[in-house]
Amino acid sequence: MTIDWTAIDTVLLDMDGTLLDRHFDDHFWMEHVPKTWGRKNRVPLDEAKQTLYTLFRSQELTLNWTDLDYWSDRLGLDIPLLKLEVEHLIAVHPGVTEFLAFLRHHGKQSWLVTNAHGKTLAIKMKKTRLGPFFDGIISAHDLGLPKEDLRFWGKLREKVPYDPARTLLGEDSEANLATAAAYGIRHLIYVSRFSSVVPPTPSAHYTSIHYFTELIPDSVTS
Repeated sequence: MTIDWTAIDTVLLDMDGTLLDRHFDDHFWMEHVPKTWGRKNRVPLDEAKQTLYTLFRSQELTLNWTDLDYWSDRLGLDIPLLKLEVEHLIAVHPGVTEFLAFLRHHGKQSWLVTNAHGKTLAIKMKKTRLGPFFDGIISAHDLGLPKEDLRFWGKLREKVPYDPARTLLGEDSEANLATAAAYGIRHLIYVSRFSSVVPPTPSAHYTSIHYFTELIPDSVTS
């Protein structure tokens, strides 16, 4: 894939599913939390899953969706502690560190921009050690808006002085790419291989990649 890197100053990158394997998050919320909640409340696993999945869906497209304090309160569980129980599943996608090193070497501003809660960020940055690759890390909770909200991208400019026309956004969410496109962010990349256990499906609307090494020019990798 050919990217004109002379036309890009800033790279915004999502975390879960984009830089990190979403298998951790899917397993945590779909299996580990229902199992723990069901055991605590003496509810069969199938019933626990049905109950919690309905609760989770009720908070989609809101900041509560990724707010660990909210879910700790709502479920009566220590969600950050539960994450540590399965942190061995946290993994960086292949090629991510090479891509981040490429951006740093070529003087591109790179920002981690995520809906993830601050407590999730702390766990994952400690585990992956990706933090030093970035010029900064922004959580949607810092801005008070999720990335699914068009206003997020304008609010982001109060923290990150980026030019939408000269910015690349990497995401595993087509919904987030859509709001970014509506705001005017020009270079949009969909990561179709968001999980190591789910077969990748390219987007019908956005340029799709499996790995970020696909965006590094051949002259650099050869």
